[in-house]
Amino acid sequence: MSVLTPLLLRGLTGSARRLLVPRAQVHSMPPEQKLGVLELAIGFTSCMVTFLGPAGWILSHLESYKKRG
Repeated sequence: MSVLTPLLLRGLTGSARRLLVPRAQVHSMPPEQKLGVLELAIGFTSCMVTFLGPAGWILSHLESYKKRG
């Protein structure tokens, strides 16, 4: 490693520290109405089907995938 390498690296990181990053101004309020049991059940069910459906499909057809490969 060169003697100048630490000086060059310090010069590169020093300029990056001076950059200002804008922060998002996010403000929220409590919901106007609470979710009902049916709405929660539909939401949870759709999430479970979305995430577990493809995994279940692959696991149930694993033997046919092994035969092809």
